[in-house]
Amino acid sequence: MRLTALLSEKKSVILGRWLNLIFESYAPETAIFLRKDHDRFDNPMGYRLSQGLAGVYEALIHEMDKDKLLNHLDEIIRIRVLQNFAPSQALAFIFLLKNLVREELAEDIQKGNLAGEVMELEACIDGLALLAFDVYTKRRDKLQEIRVNEMKQSISGLLRKAGIGGDSL
Repeated sequence: MRLTALLSEKKSVILGRWLNLIFESYAPETAIFLRKDHDRFDNPMGYRLSQGLAGVYEALIHEMDKDKLLNHLDEIIRIRVLQNFAPSQALAFIFLLKNLVREELAEDIQKGNLAGEVMELEACIDGLALLAFDVYTKRRDKLQEIRVNEMKQSISGLLRKAGIGGDSL
């Protein structure tokens, strides 16, 4: 696949632009912080986003085990779920890749008559979006479960302090 070679060659440029587009979905002051450093300790969110994107990109270029791909998606999506992004906002980053590939490789696609390969890649990206939606719903459900359990524990504690009993919650 000739497109694969082009995607590998332009990996750093496409990944950099993709990451910046994700950063732009945040408030300006947050985006500035996220862009500063991708150190795992100084900027864990930026680090996780960049690592997750790199893994997803690699999965699209080279065949990757589905579990590994899901782990990379989870790196990105868990952050977006915790920040209460709507599903459309949380998963929009996947569709941004289509435009980035078309923009970065436009000349090469036209010269190399790669339209068919681009369509295959875009179908893979669409499939990736479906997987990402599954990841999003699982993460959202888990977060809701945690919140409900915390609420139960809080209410139970208040009832015990009030001497009402609260063991039935």
